[in-house]
Amino acid sequence: MDKDTIQYIITYFINLMTHDEKLALKYHIFTYKTSDNPETGSLIQHSYDEFEFKVVQRIMTETPEKVFFNTCPQCNRLARTPFAKQCRYCGYSWRNLVAQFKIDSVFKITNRSFYFLGEIIDGEINPGQWMDLTKLGLNKKITIEFADKLTNGKPWNGVGLGTNELTEEEQEFLKQKSFLHPIIPITTSS
Repeated sequence: MDKDTIQYIITYFINLMTHDEKLALKYHIFTYKTSDNPETGSLIQHSYDEFEFKVVQRIMTETPEKVFFNTCPQCNRLARTPFAKQCRYCGYSWRNLVAQFKIDSVFKITNRSFYFLGEIIDGEINPGQWMDLTKLGLNKKITIEFADKLTNGKPWNGVGLGTNELTEEEQEFLKQKSFLHPIIPITTSS
């Protein structure tokens, strides 16, 4: 586990620490700030890093479902805080993010739209929103339709997102990428 992840959990999920762990944290902060000797400070810091690591290991073993990792939808790196809406690494902003959609497959119906079949992972999708395909080098407006498909001979009700704004080359490119089942953000603006 990297230092940023450890700091993120210690800082924003302190409520998951035990009473003794919180006391040790307070003690560290007090002694670290009042130490005049830089060597003493570095000794405290070294053992404190081990303390943080053990606390985070315990939290992630006992209550991983209570830790929310706010990751960038673009580069998947950890955001600065659980409430951040802009990535400190790639600069991507997800302030207008309303949903996330996992692509299962894509296809084109003759004289109709190009469709993305899949499932909504989070949020709600409505016509007029944008499907952010920047991970694939595209940014296109979507329309919504429901689609049926057979999976192992059984009916499957999924969501079909249709668009007429893709070139033939872009459609072929997406057909090649769809087997990866990418999760794409849906936003209220381009």
